Amino acid sequence: MRSLADDLRGRSDDELAALLRARPDLARPAPTDVTALAARATTRTSIQRALDGLDVAHLHALEAVVVAAPAQPADVAGLLGTDEDRATVLTSRLRELALCWQAPEGMRPARPVVDVVGEPAGLGPPGEETPQGAALTAALAALDERQRSLVEALTWGPAVGALSAGSSPMAAAAEALVGTGLLLRVDDGHVLLPRQVALALRDGRLHRHPATEPPEVERTLLDPDVVDLASGGRAADLLVLATEVVDSWGARPPRQLRGGGLAVRDLARLAGHLEIADDEAAWLVETLHAAGLVAVDDGGRLRETAEPAWVPTTAADDWLEEDTGRRWARLARAWWSMSAAPSLVGSGETGRVNALSTHTSYPWGRQRRQDTLAALDTLAPGTAPTEEGLAALLRWRHPLRTARSGDVGVALQVVLREAEWAGVTGRGALSGPGRALLREGPGGVEAAASLMTPLVPPPVDHVLLQADLTAIAPGRLDGPVRTLMRLVSDVESRGGATVHRFSETSVRRALDLGWSADRVLVELAEASRTGVPQPLDYLVRDVARRHGQVRVGATASYLRCDDPALLDRIEHDRALGMMQWRRIAPTVLVSAVPAPTVLDVLREEQYGPVVEGGDGGVQVGAPQWRRTTLRPASPVVVTGVDAAVARQVVALMRRGEGARSAGLDETSSTDPIVITAALREAAAAGEALWIGYADDSGGVATHLVRPLRVEGGRVRAVVGDGDAARTFLVHRVTRVRAAE
Repeated sequence: MRSLADDLRGRSDDELAALLRARPDLARPAPTDVTALAARATTRTSIQRALDGLDVAHLHALEAVVVAAPAQPADVAGLLGTDEDRATVLTSRLRELALCWQAPEGMRPARPVVDVVGEPAGLGPPGEETPQGAALTAALAALDERQRSLVEALTWGPAVGALSAGSSPMAAAAEALVGTGLLLRVDDGHVLLPRQVALALRDGRLHRHPATEPPEVERTLLDPDVVDLASGGRAADLLVLATEVVDSWGARPPRQLRGGGLAVRDLARLAGHLEIADDEAAWLVETLHAAGLVAVDDGGRLRETAEPAWVPTTAADDWLEEDTGRRWARLARAWWSMSAAPSLVGSGETGRVNALSTHTSYPWGRQRRQDTLAALDTLAPGTAPTEEGLAALLRWRHPLRTARSGDVGVALQVVLREAEWAGVTGRGALSGPGRALLREGPGGVEAAASLMTPLVPPPVDHVLLQADLTAIAPGRLDGPVRTLMRLVSDVESRGGATVHRFSETSVRRALDLGWSADRVLVELAEASRTGVPQPLDYLVRDVARRHGQVRVGATASYLRCDDPALLDRIEHDRALGMMQWRRIAPTVLVSAVPAPTVLDVLREEQYGPVVEGGDGGVQVGAPQWRRTTLRPASPVVVTGVDAAVARQVVALMRRGEGARSAGLDETSSTDPIVITAALREAAAAGEALWIGYADDSGGVATHLVRPLRVEGGRVRAVVGDGDAARTFLVHRVTRVRAAE
């Protein structure tokens, strides 16, 4: 084997498919052959993306391969301070990821990997005139105190040191070291410690503190059953809150801001209604939106008259009918995969960010979320790590990505808090359903749902009516009882036992829908284990006695009442002065204000009106539950490469390789990525290439060139057998083919 492409050609279909699944960017678009795959795998962007997913152990192993290339397992083990078995495991994984390739003499890194890695472990380049072996050992042993302090200061990097101007003792020591080859002069004021000298001073190790194994995490061990039960309790709270949002926004949907998103006062109103903090309310609505349970309803064909509002979707009705495990799994999976970062909601340095707006989109937030849960998944069941210990584990697992993502501690607090809200963790440890949720594909969601179902406390089908006009629900209400209590009462406090309060306003809601006092009391008696207390009976019947005495019609509107005294009171009520009443009969008032407005105002003033139809009968309105159709959203969607797609791409590459070996592919490489990679490879190896080059007139000429260097979109190459160099524009190179 002479290159990474040869290594890839020698791999089996399963090995190539595993490479495509580990580095999905190589499969889109599908490479035509193995040469194109190798070229794409060695682009700087693809290599950087692959390095982002490596932990500290694999990054150190890659540095060891760069330093010792061609490297044997014993060489890597010596540089990392570990055993050969561990070194073999690490380098094998690097080869599987196509970051290294197996040459006969040992493991070699792909050429662009060396450029991306840069100075491995803070080492400088090798020195050509630096002593080797025993000569180097003898030279180091002969150093005086000042010379040794100088080289030891550069031992662990950076390898370049600055010297003060003038004739100082340290400058004299540096000059002596340069003379023996233990230091290299960079310029008048800087010297460089060669790689051989640094490794000798490091006792042959790359890093002062090797990290080939994950760090020990400070943690608390809990009973996994306790963790699962705590997770089930949080999942039950999530379902209650999500159901309440669907019911509340279905009846009174908040409007959408002109710039998109949810108004601050609407978010605060929802948080107060649910008795949760504003940040949890923002997280809840973002999760519901990601799950497809709420969306914007712009009125459709009524766009000019209807105001856009945030409304539950038709999918929310199907969601309400599913079992508890599936309902939770849908919400938790939506939170795990959504691109929104609810923690951004509020006032910040860049201004106010509203919930459900496009400004909450933050792909780094999703990456942090998934990295954190994946790190928790590596710990034993029931393990609740400290934030400091988990942060250290994250830095070890993804050092490059973590370094770019900012403050790990703050981000970790946000993820752990949201994981508790989502019921994925319990008491700081990843639950059994949470582990199943992280598995790829729908199978993971189904497994998580089945595991969560028995953990969520079952709903209760009764309440306990109290004499103080309250009702206590000793658990999560669901089904007809929840609908009844939502209609005839208001939630006073939430928790393990929810307290509902009966009032004139709440009872009047049922009466406005056509319920009689007897029906309200019968329904409550069936739902209660304690019977209907006398104060509640009096309240319902008193409100029912006064309900419907006033009737509203349209002139724009009219108001009719068989009690002239009550009509006199309404006519002279200062709070109703805007109605502009006009008396046309002892029992009839008319107004220029439309009937719906009159009805709402009279209800606010506690007169308890009902709507009268054209035939004089009472019109009973059905409850209005607004819904909208779920439309495909346009968030960023991250998809991997599954086994089926990987096999298809491998089959396509095999066909391309077959055509090339049979001489059917005469055009050679035309992919721009392949062309650039081939030019760089030829420049590094000193090989010749045939290239097709488009001239100014549009014609394509063929040249035999020997590339010297490729940079800035240009290739400097020697043409033909001469010595004259010429510059070619890379974007004009139409094809490349190796010279025989």
